[in-house]
Amino acid sequence: MEAKKLFFMDCHLAGRMYHDADEVWDQLKVGTTLRLERDKENHFDPYAVEVIYTDKEGEDFKLGYIPRGENETLAHLLEMGWTEIFECRISKLNPDAHPENQVHLTIKIVRNKNKA
Repeated sequence: MEAKKLFFMDCHLAGRMYHDADEVWDQLKVGTTLRLERDKENHFDPYAVEVIYTDKEGEDFKLGYIPRGENETLAHLLEMGWTEIFECRISKLNPDAHPENQVHLTIKIVRNKNKA
């Protein structure tokens, strides 16, 4: 049986304290699905990849970023239109940790549905 998902990377959520995580903290759980978006306008990181949470009403909240130094390959793939192959989920929440270590993410590559 072929795997439906393939591990790509684990990382922490960078910049969490500067964005919207506090607004939706009570909605975030281990296993929550998040969206990855390329941020080409970021002046601090040429390979910036935003991590977005969409609530039940469809409102988007930027939680932070994939850490600098771990995002270059991901940024290139997103730029090439491969957004739908990635599944990003919260793998760990620790509200008592330093803000940069409160949210950990796991990113997997999802099998192409057109592949038989």
